[in-house]
Amino acid sequence: MTSRGYCAVHRQAELGRAMLKIVSNSWALFLGLAFIMLGNGLQGSLLGLRASLEGFSITATGLIMSGYFIGMISGSILVPKLVARVGHVRTFGALASLASTAILIHLVFIVPWVWWTMRITTGFAYAGLYIVAESWLNDAATNETRGQLLSFYMLISLVGMAGGQLMLNLSSPGGFTLFILVSALVSIAVIPILVSVSKAPEFEAIESVSVRQLFTVSPLGVFGIFASGMNAGTIFGIGTVYASAIGLSVAKVSFFMSSIVIGGALLQYPIGWLSDRIGRRKIIIATSALGALSYLAMTLVPVGEWWFYGLMALAGGLSLPLYSLCIAHTNDYLSQSQMVAASSTLVLANGLGAAVGAPATAFLMDVVGPQGFFQGNAIALASIFLFAIWRSARRTAITPDEQGDFVPLTPSPINAAFNPELELEEIEAAGDVDRSAVEASFDELVKELDQRDESDQGQEGDQEGSSGEPNKSDQKIEDGEKVKSD
Repeated sequence: MTSRGYCAVHRQAELGRAMLKIVSNSWALFLGLAFIMLGNGLQGSLLGLRASLEGFSITATGLIMSGYFIGMISGSILVPKLVARVGHVRTFGALASLASTAILIHLVFIVPWVWWTMRITTGFAYAGLYIVAESWLNDAATNETRGQLLSFYMLISLVGMAGGQLMLNLSSPGGFTLFILVSALVSIAVIPILVSVSKAPEFEAIESVSVRQLFTVSPLGVFGIFASGMNAGTIFGIGTVYASAIGLSVAKVSFFMSSIVIGGALLQYPIGWLSDRIGRRKIIIATSALGALSYLAMTLVPVGEWWFYGLMALAGGLSLPLYSLCIAHTNDYLSQSQMVAASSTLVLANGLGAAVGAPATAFLMDVVGPQGFFQGNAIALASIFLFAIWRSARRTAITPDEQGDFVPLTPSPINAAFNPELELEEIEAAGDVDRSAVEASFDELVKELDQRDESDQGQEGDQEGSSGEPNKSDQKIEDGEKVKSD
């Protein structure tokens, strides 16, 4: 073995030991997160099935399920301030208790507006639980180990969500056992946190950029995240309602929902790998188009056949990674400090899309029948495809060499903290930046992008009147800021 090869192996071994140390020191958080994910995966599907059994209309169920995403949005805004005031442990305990209670109230008052209120409460609580857990984990990481930590966290999240779907088979959705189980899972999640001796990290709320400013910087990124939120909100909000409407058994409903999650997990990294090498916008166009076609194809497949679930896994695999793709596309414009400021705004756009997607598709299902579930998802992805094509005519695509690396992320207001593309020092420094400085930074970036757009359009006009020689222009990354094309 050469000295270079030995050094590389030694370096990997050191990183592996550091990662094991982080996992062993943060076992409480990982165990708590596993219980939280199981409970969240179970209760969303459980409520969709129970709403159908109680005779709620599909539109009413869609509105009920949208409450969760409304709560997530409000929690993403308010909980960081609460954490900064009272600390991680108290906030985590209070929100876990709130989430544990909310699911039980569904059994006491079987009324649509009460369920909608409880879904808002649950979304608020879960937003806070994710913020606390993720900030604690991030505090334990280093710049060298954050990528591995993110992968481990994503594994726990996906296994927990898929496992929660399969837990539907433990009892009848028409009874009370599964509701109690959800409450117990969330309550148990608190125990390893409270007995942990880990020191709570310092926490500072970070100023964010407005949706309008961020849309001006990256129209495709923001719109794509909104539309992908519509798709995700439809899947996890009323996926079980569709499955129940077409007569699937509880076992097949759970398999239907878990196949979507598994598909998204399996294709996340291959799609991201392709976007790093072929170009972000090209992969967004291809993925959204193929995803829309997959959803339309679902309307033609015989229900219950093995390829019905296989095609559903493919549709989920093509559509769920769009969130991370659009975040990566947006971040390709931004400096590290701007990425931190944009992270919560992108989560807000995704939450708004999810809050719209579930009731809109539910209404479509009431009008055209259960197949409206796939049609609604196809419309959401087709809108990304068409918007991306339109943006291709407005701005020149960037080359893969000028992009950052694809990073799979979950919709969390502090997901920037898990992005290994960002230095921890930049994230910490962002807490000291006031809102006016954030806005000024993005205003300057918008001006630079507008100037580049005008320059590109002028060069295209000159090229049309020339002898046909290709017109080459260098795209430069200024000191710390990425000036790129959407």
